Amino acid sequence: MIPFGDTQVVCIACGAEVERAGAREYDRFGDRFDRRDKRFEYLCARCDDARCHHPRMGVEERLCAIEGVVTSQKEMLRAFLARGEAVDGQKD
Repeated sequence: MIPFGDTQVVCIACGAEVERAGAREYDRFGDRFDRRDKRFEYLCARCDDARCHHPRMGVEERLCAIEGVVTSQKEMLRAFLARGEAVDGQKD
């Protein structure tokens, strides 16, 4: 286990390299309290503040379902938006 604050991490939103102590953990499955065998991704403070903090029920499942069939972030966004389905807690 890496000691808290002893490493740099990369923000998954903007690509900035920041101190782990100053980053925000992002758990794509929404259960950050169950840490067993989990690999977290990170957001810098600026990107975390800018993201929507509304419920995201169903969002990660949709993203994971299309993740394996696209080759770029742009394609992933297009595929996600093309489905046009409402997600619990999210506005259309």
